[in-house]
Amino acid sequence: MNKTIICFLLGVYSVTMFTSLRGQEFTLGASGYFRNKGVEVMAYDDIYPEGHQGGVSLIMHGNRVATNGDIRLEPTPGQWQPVPRQNRRDADMNANTITAWLTFPDSSRHMTGFNPMIYPDLTFHYKVNVRGEGSAVIVTVDLDRPVPEEFLGKVGFNLELFPGTLFGKPWIMDGQTGIFPQQPNGPTRLESSNHAHRGEFNPGGKASVELLSGTGYSPIIADDIVSEPYAVGKRFTVRPEDPYNRFTIESKGADLKLYDGRMNHNNGWFVLRSEVPAGRARGAIEWVITPNMVDDWLYEPVIQTSQIGYHPDQPKVAVIELDNRDTKRQMPVLYQITEEGRKKVLTNEGSEWGNFLRYNYLKFDFSAVKEEGLYQVSYGNSRSSVFRIADEVYDRGVWQPVLEYFLPVQMCHVRVNEKYRVWHDFCHMDDARMAPVDLNHIDGYAQGSSTLTRFNPGDPVPGLNIGGWHDAGDFDLRVESQAGETYILALAYEAFGNDYDATAIDQSSRVVEIHQPDGKADMLQQIENGALTVVGGYRALGRLYRGIICNDLRQYVMLGDAGAMTDNNPGNRDDRWVFTEENPVRELTTAAQLAAASRVLKGFNDTLSVQALDVARELFDITNETGFSKSAKVHAAVELYLTTGEDKYREYLLQETGYITQNIGRVGWFLGRAEKKMNDTGFTKAVRDA
Repeated sequence: MNKTIICFLLGVYSVTMFTSLRGQEFTLGASGYFRNKGVEVMAYDDIYPEGHQGGVSLIMHGNRVATNGDIRLEPTPGQWQPVPRQNRRDADMNANTITAWLTFPDSSRHMTGFNPMIYPDLTFHYKVNVRGEGSAVIVTVDLDRPVPEEFLGKVGFNLELFPGTLFGKPWIMDGQTGIFPQQPNGPTRLESSNHAHRGEFNPGGKASVELLSGTGYSPIIADDIVSEPYAVGKRFTVRPEDPYNRFTIESKGADLKLYDGRMNHNNGWFVLRSEVPAGRARGAIEWVITPNMVDDWLYEPVIQTSQIGYHPDQPKVAVIELDNRDTKRQMPVLYQITEEGRKKVLTNEGSEWGNFLRYNYLKFDFSAVKEEGLYQVSYGNSRSSVFRIADEVYDRGVWQPVLEYFLPVQMCHVRVNEKYRVWHDFCHMDDARMAPVDLNHIDGYAQGSSTLTRFNPGDPVPGLNIGGWHDAGDFDLRVESQAGETYILALAYEAFGNDYDATAIDQSSRVVEIHQPDGKADMLQQIENGALTVVGGYRALGRLYRGIICNDLRQYVMLGDAGAMTDNNPGNRDDRWVFTEENPVRELTTAAQLAAASRVLKGFNDTLSVQALDVARELFDITNETGFSKSAKVHAAVELYLTTGEDKYREYLLQETGYITQNIGRVGWFLGRAEKKMNDTGFTKAVRDA
């Protein structure tokens, strides 16, 4: 009897221990990534290595701590370095593995594409296998052949560590210790660059090696000057003092090296790397990644409410984000914040919204609360930000900062002051020279076999150095951004007639003074600023520009005052380039947008109003209509009719009734105002029936 009981107890113990151990393993789930309690490992789900998203990624207790685990051709690559082509990904839940097959080069990106890359003359295929094994994840890399001698030391497996949470934090490498620094520290070393072995994978590629490489430092080259590694060894531990972010990587073969990617790129990350050893193909790299698990950790609920607040009569719903392992449900509570502190106002069960990606969501509806005041939502130990319910909640500091700060700060061809501060100095006064032909440039800019204008490549084009807003970060002016923002503002002004004035804008002196009212509506002044660049470009070139952008890569990545990009003296090497294109959709859409701008500029800047309307008319008349541009031509006809009232545009719309009704989902949003003005019973019925 006693033996029977003992055997039974041993059996229960064994099952319990097995279940417990299984609960501590990295297991590949239906989500497509490995999970072990509060730690997840993703593998080749994302394919955007230039943006630090791709390869093997590690998320620990809600924080993404490492990413881009993959083969790379430099110790510290950045946005502009060659990336592999991912051919296939297989997630095998039975084998508890994710396997990806990849190739260098990706010839579709060599010397061509949105941002061209320059690949070295190196071709190979490789396989990365990621498998969960107990409390670790094993990463192995197999190449189809050993690395050629001239590329030894260049091919390696990298893992990028997010620097923002590591500054001042410790690491350990085989007994060596260190602190992650806030700035990259030398020494550096010189090495031969992969660019000495440039490949020829895409004969049709029209990027310019000279422009991409430049002279002196260029972001396109990331392996000629590299930092000495902070440490070299076999076993590396990050954040040993922090149980929520501690993980260890052990290499079973090649050394681990800790690099500082900011030595080559200001937006670089720390990089842990193992170079592929000479003569190795199969099993070229093997890493064991062991994150620390905090047993009882659950993602702390996050409560999202409106940052603006709520009008008393509008719907009010808080969204509560929960760990998808969190099965407990607590009662959300709405508190009013008074002079005496918090006062409970409402509590009820949140409604289940469902699952999205890694989280579950609840909704807490408190629309019934209409009393004005300060409020806060609580859920367990989590609290939302304090917010307002007020009748005048939209009256100040909501949409106004767009006019007060964002648009003025982004204005081109001016100096922008705010009292003691200079947001940026006079900039791009030397705009622009005509772009070279047959060029695949950066950031999606390309010039065909002709300039499409009377100007030759390299010619200064006068009249482009006025108006416009910078594309935030890289300062270029795209026609769709300029005309599109102008249109948004024009419709807003037309709908609301708002004369808010907090900024002085003087287009003659090219000076902007934030929080210095000048008696003119800021919205109208910004509409004027957008129209000036689009109309100015058309009048200068005889057509729309595609855009205006810097001519080399170092200018493009510049982190600094917009006024430092060029010397503001036209006709020399640093001038930006203007690109043109034939694009009926864009041309007709711009016609619509300029026609609307013309309406609201009338009486404010009559000359510019007439010029904008002239350009819109001409684009409508001369642009070849294609199947893809039909909706854009209807759009142009709508805005031109609303601006002019001319039968020409009304008749066009009536003729296109069939197309309009068949594509009402595409054109309905801008058609409504014209439909009412046209006052045609048949047209109205057809549109509304659609």
